[in-house]
Amino acid sequence: MKLKLYASILLLIPGYLAAFDSQLVKVEELTKTTESWDGSTLPPYKTGQPEITILKITVQPNMELPWHVHPIINAGVLIKGKLTVITKDGEEHELSVGDTIVEVIGKIHRGINKGSIPAEIIVFYAGVTETPLTIRAE
Repeated sequence: MKLKLYASILLLIPGYLAAFDSQLVKVEELTKTTESWDGSTLPPYKTGQPEITILKITVQPNMELPWHVHPIINAGVLIKGKLTVITKDGEEHELSVGDTIVEVIGKIHRGINKGSIPAEIIVFYAGVTETPLTIRAE
C-alpha cells in the first residue's frame, strides 16, 4: 500500500513543483536515457494495457542470481550494498549505493553480489499486462 502511495506522489511531483519556489523543493534527475547500460538502444514499448511494477529486490552476500532475460524496459536504483550485473557475453556493470541502471532487454544476464552485506535495489518495470517481468534462461 505504501509503495502505491509513493508511486502516486512521484507522478504528481512535476505539476506540484511548478506551484512552489524552486528553493524549497530539490529535484535531481538520476537518469534520462534511450539506452540500456551496455549501450543498446531501448526497444519501443509494446502495445496493450500499460502496467507499471515496482519491486525491491534483495540479493544476499556472495549470491549469484540465475541467468535471465527481461522482455520489458526496466530501470533501478541501488539503495544498499554493491551489485555486479554481467551478461552471458561477459560485459560487466558495477553498481554502488545511489547508482542507477537501465537494464538490458532481451539479453541474457544476471546479478551478482560479491559483497559482505545484502544488496538492495528498487526496480521499476514499464510493461503491459500479461507480460512477464523476467524469464529464466540457461
